[in-house]
Amino acid sequence: MALMVSPPPTKSKPASPYEIGHNPFPKTLNFSRIIKPISQARNFTSTVVRFSSHKNPAARLVSASANSDIAGGGEVGDFGGGGDRRRILLSDVVVTRERKLFGGRKWNSLDVSTAVVVVAMHLLALPAPFCFSWPAFYVAVSLYIITGLFGITLSFHRNLSHRSFKLPKWLEYLFAYCGVHALQGNPIDWVSTHRYHHQFCDSERDPHSPLEGFWFSHMSWLFDTNSVAERCGGTNNVGDLESQSFYQLVKATYVLHPIALAALLYAAGGFPFLVWGMGVRIVWVYHITWLVNSACHVWGSQDWKTGDLSRNNWWVAVLAFGEGWHNNHHAFEYSARHGLKWWQIDMTWYVVRFLQAVRLAVDVKLPTEVQKRKMGFES
Repeated sequence: MALMVSPPPTKSKPASPYEIGHNPFPKTLNFSRIIKPISQARNFTSTVVRFSSHKNPAARLVSASANSDIAGGGEVGDFGGGGDRRRILLSDVVVTRERKLFGGRKWNSLDVSTAVVVVAMHLLALPAPFCFSWPAFYVAVSLYIITGLFGITLSFHRNLSHRSFKLPKWLEYLFAYCGVHALQGNPIDWVSTHRYHHQFCDSERDPHSPLEGFWFSHMSWLFDTNSVAERCGGTNNVGDLESQSFYQLVKATYVLHPIALAALLYAAGGFPFLVWGMGVRIVWVYHITWLVNSACHVWGSQDWKTGDLSRNNWWVAVLAFGEGWHNNHHAFEYSARHGLKWWQIDMTWYVVRFLQAVRLAVDVKLPTEVQKRKMGFES
C-alpha cells in the first residue's frame, strides 16, 4: 500500500492484464525465493532445509546444521551482500538484504515532499490531547471509516487493485474519492504499487518486503520513490484506470483535495477539527495501512501455501477492517472476502455483502472449495 509514490512513467504502456481478463498474479508455489537467500548464508554448513511448522512454511526455514543464533534471535551472518543479517523481533523472518533509508542513495524531490507530508501530519497530531473535544473526536472516527474503510480497503484495495467485485461507476468513483482523502496517493499510483507487490511478493522486486527490514516494509520505502520504478518499471499495470478520465483528473489535481478538506474542517470546527480530522485521523490510517505491509508479513500464522511471508494477523484485521487476514488474501487475491472463517472479522466484506444484497455490487468473487483444497497444506 502506497503513499504519494509516483514512479516516473515509461514510454512503453502495455495493456493492463485487467483489460483482457488475465490474472497477473499467478499463484505458483515458489519457496525458492525465500529458501535460497537463507540456504546460501555463510553460517550454514548444510543446505538441507525443512519446515518447522506447517503454519509458517514460507518463513520458518531451519537448516539441519544451522547456526544456533537464528533460534536465539542473534545475527545470522553475511549473505554475500555485505553486513550482518538479523531476525526481526518476536518473528521468524530474517532480514536478508537490509536497505538503509539515508545511506548509499540520493533523495529526489518526490522523496523529500513525501517525507515532508508524513512528518507534517505527525506534527499536526501532536497537539491532539490539548485540543480534545467530543465533536472533533467524532469527526476523526467518521473520517477514519470514510477514508479507511470505504476509501482504502474497499475501493483502492479490493475494488480497484483486485477487481473483486463491480460497482456502478458513480459509486466506484465516490468510494475512490474517499480514498483520496486518506492522503496515501492517487488511485493510479496506489493500485500500481500494490499490484506489483502481489506480482513480486517478497522477492527482490517487491516494493516493500520485510526481507529488506521491518521499517523499510512499514514506511521508509515510501521515501525511496525511484526504487519502485527501478524494480518494476513504472505504472505499466494500471491501463484499466489510466483509460478513465476520472482517475486521470484525480491524479492531476490530487494535492488540491486534502487541502480543500482541511480548509473545510477548519471552517467547521477550528483548530481542534483540523488536528483531529486531519492530523490524528491521517496518522492513524497511515500506520494501520502500513501494518498490513509490515506486521502481516512478519507476525501471525499461515493457513495457505502461498510461497511468501504473508500472515493472518487478527489484531491488524480488527484495526484495518479485515485487511489483516493477509495470508487468506495472498492465497485468493481476487476474493472480496478476506476473513474466510466465520470468526475472522472482516468489516470490509460486510459492507461488500450489504452492497451485493441491495444489488449495487455484482460479480462478487469468492474462492471455491476446490480452490481452497488446492491451496491448503493438506494437498
